[in-house]
Amino acid sequence: MSPPDEHASSAGVEIERKFLVGELPGDLGQYESDHIDQGYLAIGDDGVEVRLRRRGDRTLLTVKSGPGHVRVEEEMALEGRRFETLWPLTDGRRVIKTRYLVPIGSDLVVELDVYAGDLAGLLTAEIEFPSEQASTAFEPPDWLGPEITGDERYANQSLALRGPPPPAGS
Repeated sequence: MSPPDEHASSAGVEIERKFLVGELPGDLGQYESDHIDQGYLAIGDDGVEVRLRRRGDRTLLTVKSGPGHVRVEEEMALEGRRFETLWPLTDGRRVIKTRYLVPIGSDLVVELDVYAGDLAGLLTAEIEFPSEQASTAFEPPDWLGPEITGDERYANQSLALRGPPPPAGS
């Protein structure tokens, strides 16, 4: 299984769906996980973002188009020294989380994010698909909650800037 930062999608386009998670799977400890520090250098009014991410000893610079089902995404490895130089520029625009890789079916992996800090208690899951057809045909497992694909309130950039959305009905 390749790390989720190396998307199976072609040509810098990702096809993914995102869900809230109401309850963690009971066997979560058996899955591969990483601590992730993510900060935003720039966020455009149209949702285009430039972000830094530290995942274990890997550091990346990523450019993404706005939120949605199909998006452009380009990632570049970044030297640790450059990451450390740029990281202070993300102050006030960060998320901290642990990502668990939970295989489902024969060829899909749920990227389950358990947020920390100001976002503690928030649980989201993303699944990347090899095609739009595979995405449309996907039947989520019972432990995944409501779908939030394209809901800008749950985009990591929005969470970094505004915190978690208020609970439904408030």
